[in-house]
Amino acid sequence: MAGSSNVNIPPGFRFYPTDEELVVHFLHRKATLLPCHPDVIPDLDLYTFDPWELEGKALGEGNQWYYFSRRTQNRITNNGYWKIVETDEPIIGTHSGKKIGIKKCLVFYIGEAPGGIKTNWIMHEYRLTQGASSSRRPKNDYSKWVVCRVYEQSCNGDNDATELSCLDEVFLALDDLDEISLPN
Repeated sequence: MAGSSNVNIPPGFRFYPTDEELVVHFLHRKATLLPCHPDVIPDLDLYTFDPWELEGKALGEGNQWYYFSRRTQNRITNNGYWKIVETDEPIIGTHSGKKIGIKKCLVFYIGEAPGGIKTNWIMHEYRLTQGASSSRRPKNDYSKWVVCRVYEQSCNGDNDATELSCLDEVFLALDDLDEISLPN
């Protein structure tokens, strides 16, 4: 797995969890202090890093990075901010038919809010619903955990990391400005 050389997953195995698996098998266990097997998703302070800095810090699979972080309203990094772009989407358990979690979709903007430049970095932030975590968990702040999936979306909408990103294309186009002669 790219960027996750410290993860002990056998060759041939890939980490592509569904929304339900992220909430039930990882986030719920983290929030209730239960052991997580495999324990592969690291804890990061999300807002310390810009999305392109996650390589080698978060669990990487393909062009997606996964990590646990504390839930916060401050979504500002050194170079930009994460902006909510959709309403919360419920995560429904396939067996119970009940709401087990909530998914929030955010987009990364470079610069200061509200006038930043939109990038093609997407984050899905998953959190538990109020009744989803165990009532016997200790009285500490573990219900504030979220699990995040971050990826860079290509310009044509698919998640193929082999193409240039929209931002890369803009910067490459700026290199051609010296070839353009402007009138006096």
